[in-house]
Amino acid sequence: MAKKVIVTIARQYGSGGREIGEKIAEILNIPLIDRELVTDAASKGGLSEDIISRTDESAANSLLYTLATGSNVLGTAVHFGYKMPLNDKLFILQSDAIKEYAAKGSCVIIGRCADYVLREEPTVFRIFVYGDLEHRKERVLSRHPEIKSSQVIDVINKTDKRRASYYNFYTGNKWGKYDNYDMAINSSTFGIDESAKLISAAVKKHMEET
Repeated sequence: MAKKVIVTIARQYGSGGREIGEKIAEILNIPLIDRELVTDAASKGGLSEDIISRTDESAANSLLYTLATGSNVLGTAVHFGYKMPLNDKLFILQSDAIKEYAAKGSCVIIGRCADYVLREEPTVFRIFVYGDLEHRKERVLSRHPEIKSSQVIDVINKTDKRRASYYNFYTGNKWGKYDNYDMAINSSTFGIDESAKLISAAVKKHMEET
């Protein structure tokens, strides 16, 4: 694309948000950024990728740290001898990586509060992907045969709760709330391919008008 655009995608578990992001990146011919954020955070923070993967998108129980600093974890230093929780350190490292990728040029970024991290970036187009529970159940079971059908709803609910807690904790906004995004789409209604096409068309139209 001639103009720079950063597409951020938040998604319900099992909605196909990552696959939609991959197809948007292909249509717009721009990079997809996802696991790269884990690798970069591990490298810069001197942390194990395995540890970061287990901590990724999981809110810290950092009430003491928040009270000690008296502010958001972004851009703050540790006071009164408290050690920054791993979750908070990871959030800051990934936020720095998100900003670096955004500074390089157009890309699609999956999850990790990217819409909030880049809230002052004028070229961001923020997407939320959701889906009907039955379709999400089918997708999760097909992708993860190790999950029993009797457990899948619990897995979906817990994963969504974890993503919502992470987003709400670190941004002060509400995950999935319509006015945090430029576009929300039901992937169960349109399917993966058509959702990607609709979003890509909206992105192109948006860039023509900015």
